[in-house]
Parts: sequence; structure tokens; C-alpha cells
Amino acid sequence: MAGSTFGSVFRVTTWGESHGAALGAVVDGVPAGLMLSEDDVQRFLDRRKPGQNAFTTARKEADRVRILSGVFEGMTTGTPISMLVENTDQRSRDYSQIKDVYRPGHADHTFDLKYGFRDYRGGGRSSGRETIGRVCGGAVASVLLSHLGIRVCAYTASIGPITCNPEAFDADHIAVSPLYMPDVEAEKEAVAYLEDCIRSQDSVGGMVECRVSGMLPGLGEPVFDKLDARLGAALFSIGAVKAVEIGDGIAAGHARGSEFNDMYDSGHTPDSAPIKASNHAGGILGGISDGSDLFMRVTFKPTPSIARPQQALTRAGTVEEISIHGRHDPVIVPRAVVVVDSMVAMTIADLYLLNLGSRL
Repeated sequence: MAGSTFGSVFRVTTWGESHGAALGAVVDGVPAGLMLSEDDVQRFLDRRKPGQNAFTTARKEADRVRILSGVFEGMTTGTPISMLVENTDQRSRDYSQIKDVYRPGHADHTFDLKYGFRDYRGGGRSSGRETIGRVCGGAVASVLLSHLGIRVCAYTASIGPITCNPEAFDADHIAVSPLYMPDVEAEKEAVAYLEDCIRSQDSVGGMVECRVSGMLPGLGEPVFDKLDARLGAALFSIGAVKAVEIGDGIAAGHARGSEFNDMYDSGHTPDSAPIKASNHAGGILGGISDGSDLFMRVTFKPTPSIARPQQALTRAGTVEEISIHGRHDPVIVPRAVVVVDSMVAMTIADLYLLNLGSRL
């Protein structure tokens, strides 16, 4: 299987399946001398692990990480960093009923069409649990970026029809919110909406927003490796993502140039530098960062595993009614926040290291 490695210089290879013995990642290209511990990675993993509230799968996994190589006496050695997370609460029997049935909305059918074989236990490599390796890599990238003053902040912007109010944005509330929302009132509405989804045996989609502050100018290449192109590829590689927007995104198609172009204001004092009066482009011009904040939106589809009866295609080519049982999230978005965070961090770390050779 191709396509399990991400990045050019900062390279992350993820491995493992939802119901295998373990999952993990190998991170290569990290400079020697970076302070790194298992706790740094664990903090990221704790943000995506299951079983934390009523709106995540009931699967109970500690998701404890072990760093097997690449770190000595708390510092990176410059060699590949290998990380492992064991699976401890697999219930493969929950999936025996769909061994020969393709679940609607899942990758079951396309995986079988491509390989002539599939691991039906939770989706195998197509499972959301594959993101453990991404989060391990993202944690390492975030430690590197923190030394450059770059901070990635992702959060739940909407769940179904419930959308956060930008004027009520509270960054401190994100970490304590069970839904990773920055708006207390929107969170209350979203909780009630999700409870209704659970009662009706249904699921819902939503949107994650991500802002990167402290950005360095000059990251990204002007042709195929544009910063926005690399971010788009990274974010679209996350399972269940159906749309990615940079800056104003889709709204740019409804604007005039005089409305969309980011103008500059003179500094507030005679000695201060000019500042951007807006950021419609999301901090990227010509595929290269301009030093202002990056801003993007990532839209996730509803969780496809629902208990409602659905008409499904079988491997024999017939149609069969199924109800999917087991342990599933009614919404993907809250646990995907840290995955978005991780993919953005890895993209920026990779382009930063690549950029070191851009000029003498």
C-alpha cells in the first residue's frame, strides 16, 4: 500500500490498524537537540482518545504512547523517532455482521474494489483510529514550532446547524469544552442537538476552524508546493473531510477585487511599520506565507456508522438492509480538532525545514 508517508523533509509514516495489536508513527527529519518527551506527545493523544464523554465512542483506550527510538536523555538525536500506541479494547466481533456487507458512507466498497480484500474490523487503515499516528507526528511538529514562536490553534466552529459566534470567542474555553468549542452558549445548543441525534440513532457533521499565529513569512513554494496547496492536501487526507477553505474561501468567489484585496494601513505611530487592514487571503499570497495569521476551515461529513436501518450493497452484488451496531461517535468533529491541528503543524514544520535552503 502506497501513500502512508507525509512530508518532504519532516517526514511522518503512520502504521497500524483499528483492530490490530498497535498503531504508531515514525517521524524522520527532526533536527537533533530538540527537547521531547512522551508527555509532549501524550498531551496531544489525550485530546483525541475515545470514551471521554457521551459524544465519543464508548471504546475504552488509554492510548498511552511509547517512544522507542530517536530520543536520548530527553533530547532528539536526529535519527528516526518511532512511537507506538497499543490497542487494548478491540471488539472485532462487533463487525462480524458486516463481513460481506459494505457499510454506506464508509470506504469498505472502494477498498475492496482496489485491493480485492479488506479488514472489516472497524475499517482497518480506513478507520478514524489511524489518526493516532498523525497526532503523534503533529505533537513533535508542534514542539518544533513552539521554539519558532508559531502556535496552531484549532477548534470546533460548528456542529450541524449550531455555529459559534465570533464575538463570543473564548480561547480559554476550548480546552475545557467537551466539544472543543470556543463559545459557551453555542456549546450548550450543540450538546442538546447531539443528544437529539443520539435519541434518533443518527449522526451529524460540522466544521473545524484553525488559526496559526506567529507565522514566519516566506514558507511555501510558488508552483506545486504552494503553502495553501500543501495545507489542502494535508487536510483533505484526513478521513471524512469534504471541504477545505483558506482565508475567506468560498466567499472570495462572491467578492470584488476592491473588497477582497488585503490593503495596508500606516502604522499607528510615526515609527511603527504598516499593518494589514484585513486578511481575506488567509495569510498566503502566491502560495507563500506573508507573515500574518493563517486561517482555514475544514468541513467534516456526518459519522457514517448509524444504528438506523440503511440499504447497503453486499459483496455478492445484492442489496441488504443493515443496522450498524457497535461503538461509534455521533459526531466526528470534536475528536478531529487535534488531527487538524496536527496536520497543519506537520505541514508548516516540513515547509520551514525545506525553506532553510531557499537562499544563501
